[in-house]
Amino acid sequence: MFLLNNTPLGVDVPFTYNDVQYPANWLRLASREEREAIGITEVQDKEQYDDRFYWDVDLPKDLDQCKQNLILQIKQTAASLLSQTSWMIERFNDPSSAKAIPEKILLDRMAIRLASDENEIRVNAATTIPELVSVVFTWPTND
Repeated sequence: MFLLNNTPLGVDVPFTYNDVQYPANWLRLASREEREAIGITEVQDKEQYDDRFYWDVDLPKDLDQCKQNLILQIKQTAASLLSQTSWMIERFNDPSSAKAIPEKILLDRMAIRLASDENEIRVNAATTIPELVSVVFTWPTND
């Protein structure tokens, strides 16, 4: 990141300083000496971190709370996926219009529930924040 008078300068963004207009590519093309000559300093960008799991780069959040949040996310995803065919279940249970539920739909719904359970198991198996960050959720696809 580049600073001029403690103000960040965007790379590939034109800027004006002391009545001189600098083109968008000037920061990329200028040498360190040219930048320093007008008072531009370069500072390292702050390290990125996933704020779902960390308060700051080296400050993890509570493991159990993070697990609860992920499990809630899993349940919400499963509910969303199941809701797409819930109307078929309701129609089947309505005596005035009971229609059979296609076997593929029943199998798809079972696969969603199974994936949800497996995702929760992976979350609960994590014993550290880095392990939890590496958990990959899997969901069935509509083939």
